[in-house]
Amino acid sequence: LPQIRELCCGFEGVDPLEEPIPIKPTAHYSMGGISTDINGLTPIEGVYAAGESGCVSVHGANRLGGNSLLDILVFGRRAGNHATEYARQTDIQPMLQNPLAPAETCIKALMDGESSETIADIRRDLGNLMAKKAGIYRNAADLTEGQAGLAELKARYKRLKIKDKSQAFNTELTTALELGNLLDLAEIVVEGALVRQESRGSHYREDFPQRNDKDWLVHTVATRGRDERPVLHFEPVKITQFQPEARTY
Repeated sequence: LPQIRELCCGFEGVDPLEEPIPIKPTAHYSMGGISTDINGLTPIEGVYAAGESGCVSVHGANRLGGNSLLDILVFGRRAGNHATEYARQTDIQPMLQNPLAPAETCIKALMDGESSETIADIRRDLGNLMAKKAGIYRNAADLTEGQAGLAELKARYKRLKIKDKSQAFNTELTTALELGNLLDLAEIVVEGALVRQESRGSHYREDFPQRNDKDWLVHTVATRGRDERPVLHFEPVKITQFQPEARTY
């Protein structure tokens, strides 16, 4: 694997032909996503999500290697076909009044912020917080501290000010918007992990080490409340043929 060797030499100064590659755990994938049916349709009529952005739940609580292709190829095709038929049979609906207003307000707030902090400052602290408080081994105390830490980070984000005021190809703006999305996602992860009092798949609670199908064989679904915080509800898992079993080696 020449590319892996090149990355090791370039970023770590380690030649894997001569010494072991240093490794550490990291989050590289989200097994959730925008809730969809098997045709990619979201709870909002006429809005579709496909590929890895959507969640028709082919992963369950532990993604298997290669399952992203199932998301992308199979359900991406289904979403495209269904959206095509929907568009053919649906009249054009009147648009909302000034639909760009929320996005424009968000961008203006970032342009007019008062803080001297950088995007990198908050993003670094977010990564450290999630690794320590919502990482591989979770418990109520750490997750509760994670909630408080995220509230502080979100407050810092609201004061963030970007220096680049350009209207085209503004990568500082897109990075700032991405950071806002990361903060929202982190909040959902922590809230969902705290309320789920069991261990399942990649979610391991030191204080609830056993899987609990009686109470927690459900999907966690998050929406945004009026106070901008996540509101959680739960939907049953549809099992047609294969019952969940313990993963053993």
